[in-house]
Parts: sequence; structure tokens; C-alpha cells
Amino acid sequence: MSPGPSRSVPADGRGGPRSIATRARTQEDAIIEVTWCYYHDGMNQNDIAERLGISRATVVNYLAEARKRDYVRISLDTDVFRNQELARRIVERFGLQDAVVVPSASGSNEQSLDRVTRVVADWLPSLLKPGDRLGVAWGETVYRVAEAAPRVAVEGLTVVQLVGSRPAALGFAAETCSATLARRYSAHCVNLHVPLVLSDKSLVERLKEEPVIQAQLEAVATCNKTVFACGTCGEDSHVVHTGLLDRADVETCAGDGAIGVICGRLIDRYGNGLNRDIEDRMIAVTLDEMRNKDMGLLVGVGPDRAAPMLAAIRGNYATHVATCSQTAEQLLALAETDP
Repeated sequence: MSPGPSRSVPADGRGGPRSIATRARTQEDAIIEVTWCYYHDGMNQNDIAERLGISRATVVNYLAEARKRDYVRISLDTDVFRNQELARRIVERFGLQDAVVVPSASGSNEQSLDRVTRVVADWLPSLLKPGDRLGVAWGETVYRVAEAAPRVAVEGLTVVQLVGSRPAALGFAAETCSATLARRYSAHCVNLHVPLVLSDKSLVERLKEEPVIQAQLEAVATCNKTVFACGTCGEDSHVVHTGLLDRADVETCAGDGAIGVICGRLIDRYGNGLNRDIEDRMIAVTLDEMRNKDMGLLVGVGPDRAAPMLAAIRGNYATHVATCSQTAEQLLALAETDP
């Protein structure tokens, strides 16, 4: 069988591989040019469209694409939020090292959470030093911080996963949080390659004796800084969705004094652990290991987070706090009514 006729690329490259690459390169240049004109030259979108001979809609799309590709990052000076009145009141009231408080969004808690996690992402690199060992918790709040983090290399930084693996919705799993943040900071990552909960306590003990697991748990225990959220114990909480707490057990745990959750472990209003039977089958940072760090950055937003955050502060897990103005006011009011 004779071969079919050969196909040559037209001289002008139309339809061929060269034209595809050229168009891609041209669009790439256009995205960069639009981004530069808008953010550095201060041109408006109509003027950019006229200069480049493209539509205003294309300019809008190129700017969105630039943000998506991390070509440009918009941030506000975190000192503005550190020096905010509510932030200073929280620091003084609870004896913290520092705090940031951003204005609550007029819409949902979701919008306020987005604001807070973005400012935390900008703030966190300034709190880190070469050689630090940063322990990273799990859940939606920590995941959002990791996703929003800038690509800033922190020399000699080690990022450590604080809890073992457990299925979680939308990528909120512990290994995703730690690996994402480590990648953003060009840091060494120590993942905890074990399940968070096992069915047999004796199996937990045997796993902990494995040399590779011992080394990972040593990294967990020796973190000098942490970033975490204190979750709730309600029916819609993270620990319920991940199966650490059955819906049927919620009321029982609340009756026993449970007010918050730190790295899968229940705490009461003073930050003391409830020491449930399941905790003997967990492989994760302990509450004692979470206390009295050089930095414990507690992030939280929402009316249901004030009580858990207060418990975490009372338990000496937090040295730094990041929240929104509404939650900050609730936190201060709660401290007055629940001394």
C-alpha cells in the first residue's frame, strides 16, 4: 500500500503547528501587555483596548487570566489591619503577640472568610524565619490560606502535616493543605503518611514504631510555629463531615463540654481536651504539642467560631489571631460575659 500524499505547512503558517504556536505566543504577550498597562501604567480598560486594537471584553478576559496564572497579585499592607482598633483590643485583652482584623463583608460569612484567608496569606510569610518548622492543620480555612499564599521562597523552611490522612471534601485534606503551602514557599514538606484514625489501638502503636513514621511524628512534635483553625462541634462541622464525630454523638459531646476542635481533638471552653476513646486510635499532633509555640496563628470567621476561638486562646494554642471585625467583636463580648 503506497503512502498517502504528504501535507506541507503553508508558507504563511495558517492552520499549521507554527501558526498555533505563534498565536499562543502572541496571546501570551498580549496578556502581559494588558496587565502591565492596567496595573503599572494605570490605564483604564477602554484606553488599553484602543491602544492594542482589541475589544474591552478581551481586556477584561486577559486581566482575569493574568490573575489566574499568578502573573499579578493584589495585596494590602497587613500593617493596616494589625493596627486596626479591634486588632489592638484583641491583643491587649488576650495577651497575644499580634492580630489582624479585616472588615466583615456585607454579604455572607463566605465572603468574610475569603477576605480573612487572603490577608493571612499575605501576612504569614512575614511571620516566618529561615529554619522555621511550620505545622499546618487541615480543613477549609487552612486550605484557603494555602491556596491564596503567594509564591515566596522562605529559606530553610520546613512545612509539616499535623494530622494523618482522612478523606475530606473539596481538597481540604491535611496532605493537600501542607503540600500546597510548601510548594508556594519552596519549602521542604514532611507529610504524615498514615491514616488519621484506625480501627485498632494496637495497630496505631505498631505504626508509630516504624522508623519512617517515628521521624515524621518527631517533625510534628518539634514544630515551632503552627497555622490552624478551631472548628465547631455542630452537626455541620468538619469533624462530622469527615466521620470523626457521628451526628448522633454531637449532643453527647456538647453535654460533656465540647466547644471546639483542634486538629481533630475536642476541647472544652478552657481549651482542655475531652480525651475521647477515639483519640487513642488517632495519629496526629497532640493538644500538648500544639500549646505554647513561638507562633500559633489561629484563623477563624463566623458567629459560630467565636466560642471555639476563645477556647483555643484560653488553652494557650494561639499567639496570633486573624479574623473579621464582626467575629472580633463577638470574641471580645464573649470574653466579658463568659470570664
